[in-house]
Amino acid sequence: MITCYIGYDPRDDKAFRVCEASIRKHATESVRICPLKENELRKLGYGRPYFVAANGQMVDAIDAKPFSTQFSFSRFFVPFLMGYADTVAVFCDADMMWRADIAELIDSCQGDKAVWCVQHKHSPTEETKMDGMQQTRYRRKNWSSLFVCNPSRNTFLTPERVSELPGTYLHGFCWLKDEEFGALPEAWNWLVGTSPPEIDAKVVHWTLGTPDFPGHENDAYAKEWRGMWNNRGSSELERTMWTQDREA
Repeated sequence: MITCYIGYDPRDDKAFRVCEASIRKHATESVRICPLKENELRKLGYGRPYFVAANGQMVDAIDAKPFSTQFSFSRFFVPFLMGYADTVAVFCDADMMWRADIAELIDSCQGDKAVWCVQHKHSPTEETKMDGMQQTRYRRKNWSSLFVCNPSRNTFLTPERVSELPGTYLHGFCWLKDEEFGALPEAWNWLVGTSPPEIDAKVVHWTLGTPDFPGHENDAYAKEWRGMWNNRGSSELERTMWTQDREA
């Protein structure tokens, strides 16, 4: 069975449901989909502090920098949640739609690596994204938005370190050496408005807002996203499965 963690933010519930449905639609193997819900992670040792500014902007209390979703940092909890097992797990942002088989993604991860991801060279020019949240720029931007990891090669990521290290350090995968990365084709994290249009996207990523946000109704693949929402069926995810797994 393939384990896939999807970032979850209540403001992005619709995006999460589309992402989940799109993974299940194309999967040829069983997939255990787990939402990274902040309130549940905090029961397991996630303690990263933040505050919310008057305009609704979330600001990290560690480095005083803005961030946009409740899972901005909790994605790095995945190795811990997997018990640092010598296997692979997938993480992806909620604002994605899969158009290919997640098993194909796993098959694309070649070699003995700690992390596989699309190694974007992306420096956004926009000042805001989503619902007015401030855009941030950092080394290896968007590398962490979709990745496959071997938890046993990422034991550095303890709950304490994920809760205390600067965000730029985490999103830059700075605990790893260059040779510990595996590169994935850009089709696996195709950035709307940035990636070359000639690439047939396997995973579409709306970094500035999914098609249900005003101003993004006519973005690339928007019609396909709405079709996925309309035909998603009922969610198979009635509980947070990884919580039960860790308690078993």
